[in-house]
Amino acid sequence: MAAEHNYAHEQELWDTYAESTRETVFDSEPVFRWTQYGDHGPGTELLGDSPGSVLELGCGTGRALGYLAQRGTEATGIDISPVMVKHTTEKWGPLGVRFICAEVIEHLENDATTYDAIYSMFGAAWFADPARLFPLVAQRLKPGGVFVFSQPPAIPGAYGPQGMYKGGFAGPAMFTYRYSYTPATWEDFLSTAGLAEPQVRVLDAPKPGHIGTLIGRAERR
Repeated sequence: MAAEHNYAHEQELWDTYAESTRETVFDSEPVFRWTQYGDHGPGTELLGDSPGSVLELGCGTGRALGYLAQRGTEATGIDISPVMVKHTTEKWGPLGVRFICAEVIEHLENDATTYDAIYSMFGAAWFADPARLFPLVAQRLKPGGVFVFSQPPAIPGAYGPQGMYKGGFAGPAMFTYRYSYTPATWEDFLSTAGLAEPQVRVLDAPKPGHIGTLIGRAERR
C-alpha cells in the first residue's frame, strides 16, 4: 500500500520543528557533515570535484549550504517549512544561499533548473518516496552530476515507508513517513531512475554498537 502523504499536515509538523531549532539556526556555524556524529565520515569530496552548483533536498538548518557557499558554490536549498526557510534565509542568505519553500517532488516536477550535484543529509531523500523522487533527481542533474544522500539505516526487517506521528501518541493526528530499505534496494532505486554506478553502504558509527549512517551515491552519465 502506498504511503498517504498529507503535505499540509507535514508542513505544520516541520514548522513546529523549525520553531524548536530557531536558536540553533542563528547560533550555528557552517558545517558539512554526512553523519550524525562530529568529525566522522567523508566530506564534500562525495559531491565531486568542486561542483559549481548544488541543490540540497530538505535543507533544514542550512548549515551545509552555508559551508558550500563560503567556498564559492552556487548553493540552493528546498524545505517544506516556511518557518525554516524564513530563518535560514535570514541566517545564510547574506552568503548568497537561495532557499525555496516547496514540497520537493512538486518542485522538481515543475522547475527545470539543473545542478552539478544534488544531495540530502537526513533530509527529503529519507522522507520522500524514492520511486518518485529519484527519477526527478536524475532529470535535474547536469551530465556528469552526482546525487548523494545520507540517513540512518533501516531497522532489520522494517522496510518501506515507516509512519511517524508528531509529538507522541496524543493530540492532532499529524504524521509523516520515512523510507527505509536495504542498501541493495536503494541501489536498485538509483539504477531504475537511470543513474549510473550506484553505491550504497552503511558507515559504522565511531563507537561500536551505535547507529551507523547509510550513505548512497550515483552519477548521471
